[in-house]
Amino acid sequence: MNTPANNDPPRARGWLAAGVAGLLLVPLAGTSAQNARDAASGGATTRTVATGNAFSSPARNLPPQWRQRFFDGNRIFNAVWVAPPNADTAFVGLGPTFNAASCADCHARDGRGAPPSHGEPMLSMLVRVSIAGSDVTGGPMPHPALGLQINSRAVPGVPDEGRVDLAYVEIPGRYGDGTAFSLRAPRYAYVPSNAVPEGGDLLLSPRVAPAVFGLGLLEAMAEDDIVGRADPDDADGDGISGRANRVWDAAAGALRIGRFGWKANSASLRDQNAAALLGDMGITSDVFPDENCPPMQAACIGATAGATGVEASGTVLDDLTFYMESVAVPARRRIDDPAVIRGEALFESSGCSACHTPRVTTGDHANPIVARQTIQPFTDLLLHDMGEGLADGKPDFLASGREWRTPPLWGLGLIETVSGHEFLLHDGRARGIAEAILWHGGEAEASRERFRNLPASDRADLLTFLRSL
Repeated sequence: MNTPANNDPPRARGWLAAGVAGLLLVPLAGTSAQNARDAASGGATTRTVATGNAFSSPARNLPPQWRQRFFDGNRIFNAVWVAPPNADTAFVGLGPTFNAASCADCHARDGRGAPPSHGEPMLSMLVRVSIAGSDVTGGPMPHPALGLQINSRAVPGVPDEGRVDLAYVEIPGRYGDGTAFSLRAPRYAYVPSNAVPEGGDLLLSPRVAPAVFGLGLLEAMAEDDIVGRADPDDADGDGISGRANRVWDAAAGALRIGRFGWKANSASLRDQNAAALLGDMGITSDVFPDENCPPMQAACIGATAGATGVEASGTVLDDLTFYMESVAVPARRRIDDPAVIRGEALFESSGCSACHTPRVTTGDHANPIVARQTIQPFTDLLLHDMGEGLADGKPDFLASGREWRTPPLWGLGLIETVSGHEFLLHDGRARGIAEAILWHGGEAEASRERFRNLPASDRADLLTFLRSL
């Protein structure tokens, strides 16, 4: 990727990022140098922003001469793409089928998406699909009529691919002290439009859009460190058997360690961005130059006849990737609060840190602001069997239908501030942190049961700690 050197001039386009001015910066929590380091979840990238812009700030260590490139990438992230032909904007190429017209449609303020309310369409959530088997790269086998994703929208004259309806069933339960709780189990039903499924059983996996800060730091985590934490055969007998996904990186043309996505099915941020441009918006790039039109969709193919070149240039993809590498991680808060300190100890003693690795040091990276940083992502980036309750039954490269990548927990306590909700897990079924924990099964069942059987005051302290991240 074309990351600028320190003395490179910015590629100014006469545009200033809206919503960046007026950020609320508060002092790092704690009174000692050690506490200040503990508050810095993203190392030197960390910003102490605790407002609705907490996931959208430029990294604190971003050199001033690179800020314009950051804002150029921010502009691309927020740009609304339109269907061709259109001479009034540079962002032309939407569709023919798509889910959203902008990255920000799903990741508003760089935040987390949510499942729809009853009867509403999916706006910041999508549904991945495939059929049994693997493609030539070892990845999911595309559905012959739908490809790898249900696109619920289309440009005029092209049929969309239908929709997925969502309903919930409440599952009652009790904590060890007798306190009642309820979990909502989602039920999904595909409703075809004009692209009727054919050629095999449909494997379906809904996904909400994750927050997008700190991604450059995750990409900079050393591969040896990630693989070194894996224990696929549970050799140490602790019940935790995480393993790395190995996925096809189209940008590199090789199999690599997966890092991004709910099943770690993307190896690099550039590849992830190119896949989202194509799959979510129908925007081609040098990584994925072919339109997203499965062979059975004649109208989609016809709408692309005569098109030449890719719709997102290499510069657009590079600037978008640079932006997403360089978004700051929000600082931890209230780290001297006794409840937070007690909760952190309970997080450790309950076994949560076996997968949600609290602290790592990044390795080398083409973007030096994310290299060699001590960070607190609370993830090992490994796949773990999370039990039948969370299973989607849909394999993805090495990931089975019961395995999910450990999601980072940094910024967890700011999701409601930024995104206006606290719907968690890959499909947003959990209505808060406690419900998310109670859905854990498989390798995490023992930790879930420790949490479920804690006294109410200890449960409250553990949740207070998690909301301080």
